[in-house]
Amino acid sequence: MYAIFENGSKQYKVSVGDTAKVEKLDAAVGATVTFPVVMTADENGIKVGKDVEKVLVTAEVVSQGKEKKIIVFKYKAKKNERKKQGHRQPYTMIKVTAIGAAKKTRAKKAAAETEAALAEEAKAE
Repeated sequence: MYAIFENGSKQYKVSVGDTAKVEKLDAAVGATVTFPVVMTADENGIKVGKDVEKVLVTAEVVSQGKEKKIIVFKYKAKKNERKKQGHRQPYTMIKVTAIGAAKKTRAKKAAAETEAALAEEAKAE
């Protein structure tokens, strides 16, 4: 089974156990992150759209780093105009631990608590 998820306007194809370099995430090494899935494929076929809107890719942050330096050199002929610039793109290395449906327990508990708090405030007034 594999899934395609989106992060930083880019899409990545992963399976459970794969590692991937994604756009820099604001997460500590060892933290768990989730990504929404665009498409999944397994022995039952391909699923997209409404079929995968509740499916998530769960991954663990392995490391933070920067790519190899690239040189950007701008030059205009016969004008003595030159500009040299370097760039190292930051990335986050992740290891996929699971591909599956979203867990609703925390979201449901938080929603229930806020609804209860709002109901109590309404009764108090």
